[in-house]
Amino acid sequence: MPDLGKYADTVLSAYGASLLLLAGLVVLTILRGRKVRREMETLETRMKRNG
Repeated sequence: MPDLGKYADTVLSAYGASLLLLAGLVVLTILRGRKVRREMETLETRMKRNG
């Protein structure tokens, strides 16, 4: 790891915040995908019954 000197706290906290935001986006994307998949299965089942 490079010597960041007096900026070490700022740089490392920026990296930490970025990683937390990326992890949050991944979690939200997975949760949204599950919800959409569930809704699509419900709609497909309804269309098979009515169609």
